[in-house]
Amino acid sequence: MISNYASAAAFLASTLVSSYAFAQQPSQPQTGLWSVYEQSIKTAKHIDLTHAFAPVQPVWPGFGHAEFKATTAGADIPNYVAKGDEYTYAKHGFVATSYLLTTDQYGTQLDPPAHWDEYGATISDLPATYAVRPLVVIPIHEKVAADPGYHLSVQDIQDWESRKGRIPEGAVVMVRSDWYKGWNDSARFASKPHPGVSLDALKFLHLERKILFHGHEPLDTDTTPTLEGESWLLHNHFTQAEGVANLDKVPETGALISIGFAKPLGGTGGYARYVAIAPADWPHGVTVAEAPGAPLPKQSAPLRRDEKGVMRPQAGAK
Repeated sequence: MISNYASAAAFLASTLVSSYAFAQQPSQPQTGLWSVYEQSIKTAKHIDLTHAFAPVQPVWPGFGHAEFKATTAGADIPNYVAKGDEYTYAKHGFVATSYLLTTDQYGTQLDPPAHWDEYGATISDLPATYAVRPLVVIPIHEKVAADPGYHLSVQDIQDWESRKGRIPEGAVVMVRSDWYKGWNDSARFASKPHPGVSLDALKFLHLERKILFHGHEPLDTDTTPTLEGESWLLHNHFTQAEGVANLDKVPETGALISIGFAKPLGGTGGYARYVAIAPADWPHGVTVAEAPGAPLPKQSAPLRRDEKGVMRPQAGAK
C-alpha cells in the first residue's frame, strides 16, 4: 500500500512540475493559414502554365512583336553614368532591360472586359481575390487531334461532369487542347483552323456553373468571323485566359491555380503567370523542397544579350 501511495505521490508531483513548466512557457502564436502551407502547399507539385514572352513568338497579325534591348541612362549622374550610356555589369555593377511592347495582348495573358467594352473593368480594377482558385481541366485534345478546329461544347462539359463531378463555383476552367505544343511554329500557331470554346459552352460555364473565368491554349477564344465568344464574355464583364501552356501536365480535378498578372493602371490586357498547384502524389511538377527559390541556381555561363536582346548564358563570354 505504501509503495502505491509513493508511486501516486511521485506521479502527482511530476504532473504538477510539468504543468507549472508548461504554464511558464510563452503562448504559441496562432499560425492561421501557415499550417495550410506546411501541410499542403509546401509538399504540393507546382506546374507552370505560362509561356515566357519573347521578341519572336506567336501573336495576332494585327499586332507586332516586342523588342528587347539594354536599358540606357535617361539622365546624367555625375561620376557615374552619362545620359544615353548602356548600363553594364562591368561599368555600373548591374544591367537592366527595356521592353518595347507593341500590345498588352501578348503571350500568356489575362483579358479584362476593357479589352472590348468601353465600360469594362481594366486590369488594375481586378480584385485581389483572383489570386488562388480551384482548377478544373477539361480535355478536348483527342477531338482536336482529329479536327484542329474543334471547339469545346456543352456536351463535353456535361460528359466531364458525369465522370468527375460538378464544376465548383468560382473555379478557373482550363480547356486542354495540346495546341500549346506548337508554340515554336509562330505562323501556324496564330492561324486557322485552331481549337476554341463555343459560345454555348461559355454561357453554360458562366451562367450555370458561375466560374471565375476559363482559359484556352490558342490566342483567340474561337474561330467565328466576329469572335462571338470573346465578344460575349467581355461585354458581359467576364475575363478569360489565353495562350496557356502545359495543361497536359495537370490533373483534371483536385488542383488549385495561382493567378498572377502585371497591373498597369487602366490596362486593357495582362501579361499573366499561371501556376497549377497539384497534390503531392501527382507525377508532374516540382515541390518547394525541389525548387526552394532561395538561393536561385547560378547560371552555367555569364549572361550576355543575344541578337534579339534576350539575356542568355553565353559560354566563353568575358
